[in-house]
Amino acid sequence: MSRNNRMQLRFASISENESFARVTVAAFVSQLDPTMEELTDIKTVVSEAVTNAIIHGYDSSPDEEIEITATIEDDRFYLTVEDKGKGIEDLELARQPLYTSKPELERSGMGFTIIENFMDEMDVYSEPGKGTKIVMVKRIESKKALFN
Repeated sequence: MSRNNRMQLRFASISENESFARVTVAAFVSQLDPTMEELTDIKTVVSEAVTNAIIHGYDSSPDEEIEITATIEDDRFYLTVEDKGKGIEDLELARQPLYTSKPELERSGMGFTIIENFMDEMDVYSEPGKGTKIVMVKRIESKKALFN
């Protein structure tokens, strides 16, 4: 039996919505019965990606939107977080551990590093003035995720 499902979520770019996004995505992926570690990893990457969109993509402007798409295909969980913000000037530099474009906010610069370590795959697409899209994949190894 294969499992396929999809959801899309669009919300205002305010920090209060970061926890809403995290809980919503966690509820969606829960149908695969992930381990606590897998669920924590997914919730963490949602927090990182959404926070980056709010702070870096939109400079904390509440009048913009963030879009999340989550897809389940058999034992794979696909997650995309996208903004239409200012984009990333130097993607290679932005992906370096400890790099932050906002040191005055005491940011750790570990967002992309955390996402890369907690997901099986991560791709980042960004164009200055047009926004950023982070595409992630995680294989869920629970018994419900397995199919015959």
